[in-house]
Amino acid sequence: MPEPKKPGAKGEKVEATPADKPAEELPEDEHVPGEEPQMSQISGLLVEKPQSVTAVKGKNVTFVTKVDSSQMLRKPTMKWLKGKWMDLGSKAGKHLQFKETYDRNTKIYTYEMTIVKVVDGDAGGYRCEVTSKDKCDSCTFDISVEAAEETQQTNILEAFKRSGDAGEDAGELDFSGLLKKRERKQKEEPEIDVDVWEILKNAKPCDYEKIAFEYGITDLRGLLKRLKKMKKVEPKKSDAFLKKLDPAYSVEKGKKIQLSVELADPNAQVKWLKNGQEIKPSAKYIFESVGGIRKLIINKCTLADDAAYECVIGEEKSFTEVFVQEPPVTITKMLDDVHVVVGEKVEFEVEVSEEGANVKWKKDGVELSRDGKYRFKKDGTKHWLIINEATAEDIGTYYVYTSGGESKGELEVEEKELEVLQSIADLTLKAAEQAVFKCEVSDEKVTGKWFKDGVEVIPSDRIKMTHIGRYSGPLTATLIDSCINLPVGEKMLFRVTAVNIAGRSPPAVMAQAVTIREIVERPKIRLPRQLRTKYIKRVGEKVNLVIPFQGKPRPVVTWLKDGAPLDTGLVNIRTSDVDTILFIRQAAREHSGQYTLSVQIENMEDKVNLEIQIVDKPGPPIAVTVTDVWGFNAALEWKPPKDNGNCEITGYTIQKADLKTKEWFTVLEHNRRPSCTVSDLVMGNEYTFRVFSENICGMSDDAGISKNTAAIAKTGLQQNLKPYKEKDMCSSPKFITPLVDRSVIAGYSAAISCAVRGHPKPKIIWMKNKMIIGEDPKYLMQNNQGVLTLNIRKPSLFDGGKYTCRAINDLGEDEVECKLEVRVLKEKEEVKK
Repeated sequence: MPEPKKPGAKGEKVEATPADKPAEELPEDEHVPGEEPQMSQISGLLVEKPQSVTAVKGKNVTFVTKVDSSQMLRKPTMKWLKGKWMDLGSKAGKHLQFKETYDRNTKIYTYEMTIVKVVDGDAGGYRCEVTSKDKCDSCTFDISVEAAEETQQTNILEAFKRSGDAGEDAGELDFSGLLKKRERKQKEEPEIDVDVWEILKNAKPCDYEKIAFEYGITDLRGLLKRLKKMKKVEPKKSDAFLKKLDPAYSVEKGKKIQLSVELADPNAQVKWLKNGQEIKPSAKYIFESVGGIRKLIINKCTLADDAAYECVIGEEKSFTEVFVQEPPVTITKMLDDVHVVVGEKVEFEVEVSEEGANVKWKKDGVELSRDGKYRFKKDGTKHWLIINEATAEDIGTYYVYTSGGESKGELEVEEKELEVLQSIADLTLKAAEQAVFKCEVSDEKVTGKWFKDGVEVIPSDRIKMTHIGRYSGPLTATLIDSCINLPVGEKMLFRVTAVNIAGRSPPAVMAQAVTIREIVERPKIRLPRQLRTKYIKRVGEKVNLVIPFQGKPRPVVTWLKDGAPLDTGLVNIRTSDVDTILFIRQAAREHSGQYTLSVQIENMEDKVNLEIQIVDKPGPPIAVTVTDVWGFNAALEWKPPKDNGNCEITGYTIQKADLKTKEWFTVLEHNRRPSCTVSDLVMGNEYTFRVFSENICGMSDDAGISKNTAAIAKTGLQQNLKPYKEKDMCSSPKFITPLVDRSVIAGYSAAISCAVRGHPKPKIIWMKNKMIIGEDPKYLMQNNQGVLTLNIRKPSLFDGGKYTCRAINDLGEDEVECKLEVRVLKEKEEVKK
């Protein structure tokens, strides 16, 4: 090894590779660990990027990146990755923590990743990746881990000693304990020739800088480039493993995964470990051994199976990690818009696919927390966001997020309109009589002020003011009663009589009649959110639209379609005091159009328009034609279908079929233009084509078939094959396995068998003592692919003899025979005697 060189001065170029040659450049997509890499795909989304760091083992480290969303229509998606593919989002927990904030003023998203108590396994290359629709940006950075410095705490007071044998306070102070102990220089030993390449090959990446400093290597970048190439050329081989485990495996929760290694010795015994603990075979863990291949199969993976696994043979080990991914939680019931009045309670409800799932609530992009204003509630798969008393500040768009979906709903908070339900009536009184003015308003919490000739009236002993419910006024009577169900528009007089135990008082009569009027409320239609845009349904589906309204007295409801009165024979209309329902049992094309709803009270009116579109599958394209054929390609053109299903055509599906097989194969899907080019056709075949139309209801039931075909001509030399001569497989019967003599015990079923071959299939005849065995139920004859079996049910001494099997076809015959001896078991009888 060459002598270590001292670092050059600033600005000098120092080469310190062991071979004293300039190191070759790395590929553009790779970088040296510990050095800041070049950023990938500059698209301007990342305004602040994480930097490579050297972390201290056991300490926390945080990486921050910021994304500019000023040019985005929706929220960007951020991923933190380790290596090339490992998504760290699924590993969030105590060790990995993620945080996201949004600044509404600057429109900057800030993403943070914190690694709590760094360990050696956290070292390596990382990448953060942000995507938004068709834009993306990413940044790579490295983490290297170094051991924590050990600090030696000493008590400085112990260093102070006093000389002599006297007590603590006697003698002189001795400060020699504070002096550093200097080791004596020993004789220099001869240098040992050390191979730095071998040290670096076996070292961890986090130790590269330490080794370079120890051996005086200043050009660490060049050295690592060289080392990387050497590692590729000379991979470390294992004596026990021909093929080791992959570095990592990924599996979805609930699925099974298979870990496989190949051994050099097929008879070697292996052990499987999980987080250092040996695994035993069970229904969960299945071990398989086929030749030199050993497999570990994990069934129905759960989050508990997310661990490190080892395969051990003697002293050699193969490591891997299994990552279990939870399926994304989707939203099964979306948020609805909520319309309330100030002070009312607000509840947003959402339903997700799994019980106990975590959801995140946001308002206008800002995450909501549990405080006095917002309350979160969940029951099974249902989740609620509750606002007890709504205010105008709560107006906005509310979002709910899960790991696999999102939904939004709008909150509209309307101010209460204060209306005077009963105004002050004019009074004509005699002197010294009592005057009572009464006023009724729509809000009970509103208090009124009284004015006389523009000057505010102040309560006194002579003037009294009261506020009872919605009534406000100076009242002197101690009892107030109300009359209901009075005829509207009539003028009526009232009188009041007091009653006690002594009897009735003289009645008090009103000076003038009171006109009975009904409380009037302006008509207003509250159109649901889904009806503010075009309402689309398929042919045959049910249409049930409930539209609430308000107004007093009961308004007159009118429905129009395309400006004309609605035909109640086609559509059912039902109207109550608070809403109107439009119902169609089975929607048809003729139900499409613009519907107008009008609610009217006298000269006051409110009106809304609804557009209903009933759609169906489209018809087939027309005039499908092969316009050109060249090489292995064919060009097709067609015209849109006559019937588009009452909606826009979204694409076409093209299929091809060979005229020989007439089997259809799809070659293009969702093709938007009425033309296409079909490639990769087979030479020598002739093709026909068909095209299906597509809209939001799906593909058309029928297809447009091409009027002509596309023949792909053969080119080049043709091979003249000799005619195939079919081999004659006919043969006379021949027994390939003969019958064998047998000795059986009486009363126990027995069987004799043989095997025969021949073509055509020979006829089989069984004989006993040269007599053909017929349909005797005692015998069962079987023929399974030429294996012949004769089963004898509970034979007796009479069944003993010579059995013959004969096979006959048109080309000849063959037979085999055997002797069957039936004997009685006498040992049991002798034992009884």
